[in-house]
Amino acid sequence: MLDVIKVIILGIVEGITEWLPVSSTGHLILVGDLLQPNLSDAFMEMFNVVVQLGAIMAVVVLYFHKLNPFSPKKSQREKMMTWQIWIKVVIACLPAAVIGILFDDFIDRVFFKKGVVALMLIIYGILFILVEIRNQGHKPVATNISQLTPKMLLIIGVFQMLAMIPGTSRSGATIVGALMIGVSRAAAAEFTFFLAIPVMFGASLLKLIKYGFHFTAGEFGLLILGMVVAFAVSIFAIKFLMKYIKTHDFKVFGYYRIILGVIILLSMLASVIVG
Repeated sequence: MLDVIKVIILGIVEGITEWLPVSSTGHLILVGDLLQPNLSDAFMEMFNVVVQLGAIMAVVVLYFHKLNPFSPKKSQREKMMTWQIWIKVVIACLPAAVIGILFDDFIDRVFFKKGVVALMLIIYGILFILVEIRNQGHKPVATNISQLTPKMLLIIGVFQMLAMIPGTSRSGATIVGALMIGVSRAAAAEFTFFLAIPVMFGASLLKLIKYGFHFTAGEFGLLILGMVVAFAVSIFAIKFLMKYIKTHDFKVFGYYRIILGVIILLSMLASVIVG
């Protein structure tokens, strides 16, 4: 029963942090360390990735009409524009797909550590603040996804690739990259939602293959529970973020990241001193 409660908490954490640019994987690692569920390290490594499928399904549900090129309610032109969105998503996903397939084990072994999470939280927090300050008074070059050029897509894709390091935040990295090249906040956030669909399905498949699909009935139930909770919470998180950025910038998330990163580093230092 205690593990059920802990999984529900992790699902809530995932549902909130997958879409806010504060690093869902980083938060899952940190919260998992605090909760210490009575589950194997291998299962938790898989859980921290696959639980994100629940959050991704929230995007599919909320944006189903916009992302569905077969909708009978769309004109031929609208269907063509929908296909263009998917082509842009595929182009931007290429860097992360290549690196993920080649270096998944290396990334897990080297970077899934609290110190790395803390540093990435701080670095990208600073980037958010600097980019927002630089963009003040400047009109965006692209205010919707249709205006993203192949060069812009690849730049955003490279930033998404960098987000494979925990603590970076996939949404945070892609949004920072998009803001740096002149994409509006709304278009940057929406595009990063769409990018999450193939990226997280692919990452989850890799983890499931690595784990070997060897679940106990209890583990399978906990995974599904975490995904359902993440889905429900994500619905609210996505709506909140899209409403929030209509009248606010991303600097508050930058400050949050820096504060959290510093707290983690201080706690690690205290543990070393006490130990």
